[in-house]
Amino acid sequence: MDFRWLQDFLSLAEVSNFTEAAATRHSSQPAFSRRIQQLESWLGVELIDRSCYPTKLTPAGERFRRTAADIIQQMVDARAGINDDPEVGQEIVTFALPHSLAISRFPAWWSEWQGITGASGCRLLASNVHDAVTAHVAGLADVLLVFHHAQQPIFLDPDHYDRVAIASEWFRPYVAAKNGQPAYKLPGTAKAPFPLLNYSTSTFMGRMADLIMQSAPAPVHSYKAFESDLASALHNMIVAGHGIGWLPESAAAEAVAEGKIKAAGDNRWSAPFTIYAFCDRARAGPAVQRLMAHLRRSPIALFADKPAALASGNR
Repeated sequence: MDFRWLQDFLSLAEVSNFTEAAATRHSSQPAFSRRIQQLESWLGVELIDRSCYPTKLTPAGERFRRTAADIIQQMVDARAGINDDPEVGQEIVTFALPHSLAISRFPAWWSEWQGITGASGCRLLASNVHDAVTAHVAGLADVLLVFHHAQQPIFLDPDHYDRVAIASEWFRPYVAAKNGQPAYKLPGTAKAPFPLLNYSTSTFMGRMADLIMQSAPAPVHSYKAFESDLASALHNMIVAGHGIGWLPESAAAEAVAEGKIKAAGDNRWSAPFTIYAFCDRARAGPAVQRLMAHLRRSPIALFADKPAALASGNR
């Protein structure tokens, strides 16, 4: 029995795609598939229904999913327990979250939360949205902080996970400002398409940007000029004047305030995000319980105008 098999299985259960799960686990697909088969052979049952697409779990796989998560958490707890349970004031809270939140919002949040939790410090597992969710489900993080949108929902079983909405903001297109004027304009034209700075299509933000352009108020004429999983990389390319790209408002706020970039379109070219905090009830320690109780009592923090304005197209 290889501990990695359980992590592989949980990654596959989360994304229902061997290729994406293998990439998440930094493995080749053939090696990843062999490890899943080895786990099934060790258990003596089929965990994956390979007769359909997307891939789904068999009934045995669904039952084993929770067991696998529990085993991983027990291993994590056992490792931590070697040095005894931390006393109040000595706990370290681990957060899984997207890079953009780690850079733009988390420092201010932790200034408030550290005193609430009573923790001595925190640890960040910063990645894209999908990998942050996977890390939390695998038991590698105490709290998941993640963007959510109705068309790209983050679903974690409410019987096992607490969820609290903690903030809201817009996902908008931005462009460099030259002498107060945008370097490029939406929607572009057939003769003069604008350079698109976008996320990888397999990422949460990449899919959101594609959905916005598909439902845009005018046909979009663009060409792909840059691609990255990182909002910070897109931010820097936008500031440098290489094209138009979508960013969470919190990630763009400083450059907007300095006049380096500006919104390239109104709410018809934007989407509202809710930011949620998740924790697994079964493994939430005292510090995490105090944090979630505090968040439940706090009103949702709106970064900009209310998302409801999306329906009217007004900013």
